[in-house]
Amino acid sequence: MLAKLERLIGEIGDLNSKLILLVGPSRSGKTQLLRQIGTKLNIEPLNVGLELGRRLAATPNNKRGFSAGELLREITDKERTEDPLLLDNLELLFEPGLQINPLDLVRRLAHSKRVVAVWPGELRGDRLLYADISHPEHRDYSRDGVVAIDI
Repeated sequence: MLAKLERLIGEIGDLNSKLILLVGPSRSGKTQLLRQIGTKLNIEPLNVGLELGRRLAATPNNKRGFSAGELLREITDKERTEDPLLLDNLELLFEPGLQINPLDLVRRLAHSKRVVAVWPGELRGDRLLYADISHPEHRDYSRDGVVAIDI
């Protein structure tokens, strides 16, 4: 799986969307695979929940959704541009109070640089799902324009 991911990272540079999602339920090995590729490429994965959470805590509640994308861009712009961006712990982006589209946010990051992100959900056919349909954080997206690896 590591070799496949490494090959895909090399190939996506010429695509419009340079996004690879590692998709799978909790404890399926997504984070471990992200860390392995990070070690191999000498890149530290970014804990989105921790880094973005710190910044959002200092943002008024009514401005958090508007600020989330901008703050995430500021955080990721600190990373070296030529290296792939490795994103883990995206769950904060699904918080209903933010009223944002997590997949769209990550896709926008992948227009300018290669991004490998852990998707904490499942892949069903051509759909990316997050949380059960009865859960308030439930999301259902088309995987169009995304390279998804089912873990």
